[in-house]
This record gives sequence, structure tokens and C-alpha cells, in this order.
Amino acid sequence: MEHVEAVVIGGGQSGLAAAHALVGAGLKPVVLETSDRPAGSWPRYYDSLTLFSPARFSALPGMPFGGDPDRYPHRDEVVAYLTAYASRLQADIRTGRRVIAVRADGAGFTVELEDGGRLSARAVIAASGSFGRPHRPGLPGLEAFAGQVLHAADYRGPAPFAGQRVVVVGAGNSAVQIAAELARDSRASLATRAPVKFARQHLLGRDLHFWLTSTGLDSAPLGRLLKTPPAPPVLDDGRYRAALTTGTPDRRPMFTRLDDDRVTWADGTTERLDALILATGYRPHLPYLAGLEGALDPAGHPRHRAGSSPAHPGLEFVGLEWQRSLSSNTLRGVGRDAARAARRLAAHLARS
Repeated sequence: MEHVEAVVIGGGQSGLAAAHALVGAGLKPVVLETSDRPAGSWPRYYDSLTLFSPARFSALPGMPFGGDPDRYPHRDEVVAYLTAYASRLQADIRTGRRVIAVRADGAGFTVELEDGGRLSARAVIAASGSFGRPHRPGLPGLEAFAGQVLHAADYRGPAPFAGQRVVVVGAGNSAVQIAAELARDSRASLATRAPVKFARQHLLGRDLHFWLTSTGLDSAPLGRLLKTPPAPPVLDDGRYRAALTTGTPDRRPMFTRLDDDRVTWADGTTERLDALILATGYRPHLPYLAGLEGALDPAGHPRHRAGSSPAHPGLEFVGLEWQRSLSSNTLRGVGRDAARAARRLAAHLARS
């Protein structure tokens, strides 16, 4: 068995930020990434995805996002940025390494890999994100629906749906962005349980993220105060609100049933439907902690206090939604939580 100081599970934005922070704290982390490159889930997002935060507010600690700081980077720019960031880290990053289990082992942990390998680590940071666990709500008739059903995690672009009748379920940024894109060449609707909430992208000539940062709201430790974190509004420069206003796509109250290849709307009307896209979010993807007693709750969500496991000293989480603040699971904010996790682990290892 290989013995290491700290293992970081996940080589995306959270894992890379965690590795950077651990190195800064004087530790030698090993980063284990399932895919073939240290960019996490970003290469698998839909083709047209564009950040809602400018480049100047979308960087990890220690390396600015290059180019025009006021532009909104596309998916491939983020992938290139993360790849370059990883190449500069003084950390042992191993791709193609899927972790299947973490087990308590004396004063540390045993990390088991799918290929049969094992590592003994004194500390572990779970930073595997949520892309691997897309949320599929229990919609009436969904399992028997004869049309195509896919989650936003599997959506790449509008071309396969040209000329079709498509419904996108969801009221967040991705749902609105995908529905508006589909509406150019498809008959697309956005189905939501409540009207879409918009937030202005610019206020007084500045991007919203400038105000969130300058007021301190972006990093305020609100996570522990919120029993049910609020759903974020759709950030909009005016185009998405205009698209819904003109019906491209149209927004409708949630349908009441799917039956064969038909959808029944709240007003009782029915129509044939070709495809349903679920832009319904994600849940933390931590299957490798299932056998670590007390690490997860019955629903598979991590038990933690601002990122620290109460049941297992030496186990930290990084990149959880509202882990500590509004920006905890974002490029701009994950570094703050990673730094705190690294400080706690360094202190823990010094004591043990």
C-alpha cells in the first residue's frame, strides 16, 4: 500500500483549489481524478455554456484568468484554464483514477481505487463535485414516457432537436439558456413550478459580481444559517427575459402528466412531445463515502460543519453548494473554502 500525507478526490476546480491550498500549507497532496485530464466536469458541459461571471471574478487562487478580464468565458476557455492551472501545481495529479471507497484506518484513511490500488492517507479532501449525480425529479409519468428524456448533463447542443417539440424543465440559469438556444430551431417551452426569477447582470455600469465582492456578500458565511438555501436567480443582461416575453421559448406552468408520447398541461390541454430535457440540478456525488460511518446522511448528502466532517477528523469537503457562502461551489469562491480546509488539515496532522 502506498502511504501519502493527503489525498484529494476530484481534479476539477474544487480539487485543484484544494491541492493549491494544501501545497501552500506545506503538505504534499495526491490528486485522484476519474477522467483523463484535470478539468473535472467542465469538458462534459453543453457546447454553448458561458460563465455568468466575468473572467476577473472566475479565477482560482494564484493564477488570473487570462485575456479580457471583463469578458464572459466559454466552456472551452474554462477547460483550458483549469488544464494550465493544474500544470503549474506542485502536486501529484493522477488522472484515470476512480476512487470507489474511503475507509477509516487507525488515525487516517484507506483510499481504494477501481483498478485495485490502495493508498493510506492521513487526510482526505472530498472534492468530486456533483456532475456525476444529476437530479431527476419524480415527475408523473416520466418513467413511461415514450419520447426522449435526458438531463442537462447529457445535453450538448440544439442540432439533434431541430424541428421537434421540446420541453425543458427547470428555472435556473442552465434551463433558461438551453431553452432559449433550442427555441431558435425547435418548438421549445420552459416548464417551471413558479415564474422565472431574474437578476440584472449589470447594476450602475458594473457586473453584479463586482457588487457581490465589494460588499462582502459573496464570501459572507451564510451557509450554516440557511436550512434551505434559496434557488439562485437567472443572471440576465436582458436577452433571456426578452426571449421569454416573446415566447421563444414560452414559459408554462409545470405539466401535470406525461403519458406515452404526450404531455398534459395544467390547463388540461395535451399535445405530442418529442423530447424532455431535465435542467433540474445536481446532488453531491460522494458514493465512495457510503461505507464511512457518519460521513453521509441517509440521502447521501455530506454531514459537515462548514466543510469539516464531525464524525471523521481529517476528512474535509470542498466545493459543496452553500458549504459556507454563496460562492462556495464556484470558480471565484472555492479557493476560500479550500484554504480553510487546508489550514484545518495542517493543524490536525500536526496534532496527530
